[in-house]
Amino acid sequence: MSRRCELTGKGVLVGHRVSHSNIKTKHRFLPNLQNISFSSEVLGQTVSLRVSTHALRSVDHNGGLDAFLQKARAEDLSPKARQIKSAIAKKRAEAA
Repeated sequence: MSRRCELTGKGVLVGHRVSHSNIKTKHRFLPNLQNISFSSEVLGQTVSLRVSTHALRSVDHNGGLDAFLQKARAEDLSPKARQIKSAIAKKRAEAA
């Protein structure tokens, strides 16, 4: 399983740990990923995604999963999140 956020695309960064004597060793900085169940008001169901805590705050700030996915770029989303975004768009088109 890749260490990548399904909503923002945030992934692993590579850098160095630097000791007191200035010795540099390779280090991987992993994103803080959590398995979260979001509820979609438009679809009327819960959706389980693996997202970073940064994305979790962004979803809350934007007013829920539906609003966040509407604003999000498709190339940043995982294939599962793209399917959810298109399903939400279809439901909104039917309702309108």
